[in-house]
Amino acid sequence: MKLTYSPTPLESWVSRFYLSLGIREPIDLVESRIAKALNIFLVYKDVPSMSYEFGRFRSITIDKRLPAKIQRERFYHELCHILRHAGRQIMMPKAFRELQEWDARNFTRYAALPLHMIQEIDLNGPGIVEVLSEQFQVTPKLCLDRLSRIREKINHRGVFSNV
Repeated sequence: MKLTYSPTPLESWVSRFYLSLGIREPIDLVESRIAKALNIFLVYKDVPSMSYEFGRFRSITIDKRLPAKIQRERFYHELCHILRHAGRQIMMPKAFRELQEWDARNFTRYAALPLHMIQEIDLNGPGIVEVLSEQFQVTPKLCLDRLSRIREKINHRGVFSNV
């Protein structure tokens, strides 16, 4: 039996977005490549990670003091702010800021482990969290969270099909 999984609109959008940039495999997930394709200035400094937009200028700063896998996750988080959000968070109501942060965390899961790259992997295989962590260069915590959400969605819908 094969599980039938119905992706969210954002999950599908992330895969289409990556494919439009020629990003097909985990090895293609390179922050500098993504930033360059989108004309985003990417810099690593000893400061907290952030994104910034002013007119047509867009930048992402990543805290280089963090471990490499967390740096990558922060890149996806800040990328979400540039691609999907508008406004300066410091000026917006708390509820709206919290919504943007929730969206950025959600986007990070999809951007780090895009559906088109994981759909052919046996997500129930032994040591899958560690395998995904190494293959996609993100933390095991993020991988576990992504897998848990996929499993919850499958179990919630209870959708199965014979193959």
